[in-house]
Amino acid sequence: MSLDEKQDQAMTEQETDALIAQFDRESNVRRFSGVPDILIKGLLLIFAAYVFWVTLIGNLPEQVRRCVFLGILVFIGYLLYPARRGMTKRVNYIPWYDFVLGTLGASAFFYYVINFQTIINRAVLLTSTDVYVGLVGIIILAELCRRVVGIPILVVAAGFVSYAFISGFTLRRVVHQLFYTTDGIIGTPIGVCSTFIVLFIFLASFLEKSGIAKFFIDLANSVAGFTAGGPAKVAVIASALFGMISGSSVANTVGSGSVTIPIMKKTGYKPEFAAAVEASASTGGQIMPPIMGAAAFLMAELTGVPYVVIAVSAIFPAVLYFTGIFLMVHLEARKHGLLGLPKESIPHFGRLILCRGYLFLPVVVLVVFMGIGFTPAYAACYGILAAFIVSFFNKDTRFTRKSLLEAFTGGSRNTIGVAVACAMAGTIVGIVSLTGIGQILIGKLISLVNSPLLLSTGTSLMVALFFTMISCLILGMGIPTTANYVIMATITAPMVIRTGAELGIVIPILAAHMFVFYFGIIADITPPVALAAYAGSAIAKSNPIKTGITATRLAITAFIIPYMFIFSPQMLLIDTTPLQVIRIVITAFIGMFSLAAGLEGFMLRKVSLPWRLAAIAGGLLLIDPGHVTDFVGLGVIAAVISVQVIQSRREKLQVKD
Repeated sequence: MSLDEKQDQAMTEQETDALIAQFDRESNVRRFSGVPDILIKGLLLIFAAYVFWVTLIGNLPEQVRRCVFLGILVFIGYLLYPARRGMTKRVNYIPWYDFVLGTLGASAFFYYVINFQTIINRAVLLTSTDVYVGLVGIIILAELCRRVVGIPILVVAAGFVSYAFISGFTLRRVVHQLFYTTDGIIGTPIGVCSTFIVLFIFLASFLEKSGIAKFFIDLANSVAGFTAGGPAKVAVIASALFGMISGSSVANTVGSGSVTIPIMKKTGYKPEFAAAVEASASTGGQIMPPIMGAAAFLMAELTGVPYVVIAVSAIFPAVLYFTGIFLMVHLEARKHGLLGLPKESIPHFGRLILCRGYLFLPVVVLVVFMGIGFTPAYAACYGILAAFIVSFFNKDTRFTRKSLLEAFTGGSRNTIGVAVACAMAGTIVGIVSLTGIGQILIGKLISLVNSPLLLSTGTSLMVALFFTMISCLILGMGIPTTANYVIMATITAPMVIRTGAELGIVIPILAAHMFVFYFGIIADITPPVALAAYAGSAIAKSNPIKTGITATRLAITAFIIPYMFIFSPQMLLIDTTPLQVIRIVITAFIGMFSLAAGLEGFMLRKVSLPWRLAAIAGGLLLIDPGHVTDFVGLGVIAAVISVQVIQSRREKLQVKD
């Protein structure tokens, strides 16, 4: 590689880092060198050591474990994250007030640790010191959340806290609920984060250092790079694979999009379409098992459904989602006559598997250990150990002292954003528990669905689900996956279950939680706050709003499948048989093809508007796993295909004549 090429590569990496920092606040960190860099990395290593110690050896009370976890992260967070984005340019610069804020925030949590037994014995009888310490801890945590995660989640949390005061609760009572009980900041979200999620973040960091991201892109290239519009299909496949281990739609979009989007544009895709493909596929990574943006572990904790059941149930819907995007990409390429990549630039699949297929082993180890009964935390530890061992299979991926240090410190740093978001989501959970506002919202929704204007039970449930969907899209704007799901599970999932009960419909708890989880996630590409789409548009230099609209169209499956969870839980393998599963799989994929053809306006040739509408209707009927809808849907799709075949033959005869 020439000097110019190396400089170009460095510039590209700098631009990528700048884009991630712009749209993913967790990546907007200060820069250090020399002794300060050593000290910061030392703190990150101390945190990593605490995480593994408390998981494998320690036996601390839950409140103590969670407070120590947050106390260390708050202190490190204020050292790493500036008050404003533009303050990262100076190397080794930390304002004095960030030292003070970090120390005060950490001290608040360690005050609880030191006085744990006394505070527990006093119950709700807090002293003035307890109240002031708790208030300081909450405020400083909120400020760190603004720096690391962003404002949207703070707006939601502030709204709920304000409601508590409006409802007549005193400051002492609110502080007690939010800071000193396991219903608030140190509640279930941070408990799951400090037990399970943090270890999967370390696993992702180790896998990243092992070169698995590049392997995924090369693997996708070898499978689909040579086909029509290959680069876009590569983006879909690579994002689905990378999404298994990553927990950020924006980071996924920029990480793989910096490679795939420019190639898509060169192939002939419009900039908006290229950016939308990457954004929609990367967002879909959050619904891909086994990790699902770490929300799967929270879902297991909040629903009582075993993690393995959740992961297996989520496979088919996730595959269907990516199939929808893949088909639209293929039909778009066929419509415009776009070609694939040159064969000489595509890795050989067999050779790639033989040379680097071992990089899959840590994921296999993870799945196997969880499948045989190990806790997610222990399975993640074995996955990390496997990632370390397999790195020695190739000298290019072998862990060195430097890369091992970067894996541990990177995992610690990446935990900050997720942990802070989970802690702030805990404030929302705490207020819902304190005020009962969730029951009030459910009552309002039930009043709506019981309106005499809604003539049938099915219509009433559909209306309730529609308003729940809108709530999820609004509440999920700009919020990280884990915190996003916590908010949905606390506020909107009970609305779905209770509304169904009011209408005499038993909605499985997993179906309700998957419904709200999907719509919360899809907010990342739904305008106006479509962070993943905007990140993709920055790479493609496209119109952000048009990119968001195109991404929403490509991800149309994600707006349909959640309704199927409710009306046909068999899609989640709930109360079904193997024969039913086979029928659902076949009809759903045929339906997705018809739906994609209708939306793209192309099947074997261009499809006229009336037949496009028929294809969309037929596709929707087949996605609903019912006998009548399958029969009608197949008939409609058969008619559309017949017309396409006849018209194609006529065109060929006219060309011959």
